[in-house]
Amino acid sequence: MQSFKDFIAEMAIKKASDQPYRKPEIDLRGPEGNAFALMATARGYLKQLGYDKEEIQQVMDSMQSSDYENLLRVFDKYLGDFVDLIR
Repeated sequence: MQSFKDFIAEMAIKKASDQPYRKPEIDLRGPEGNAFALMATARGYLKQLGYDKEEIQQVMDSMQSSDYENLLRVFDKYLGDFVDLIR
């Protein structure tokens, strides 16, 4: 008969601490890829990273200064180390 300890070791449930770190992903093909959703997400991450209101507004202004591809470039410039954008 299998021991409880062996049973637990075989389970598909893994401890988070045993898993390699993976950056959050945003699928640009879905609703999270909407320009307004991306800007809201960026604002939240920038706040968490300690950007002040003026700095966040500068990033938002830069995101809005051109087209969608520009928005993605600006997002990646500031948050690419923390979030992966998926096409």
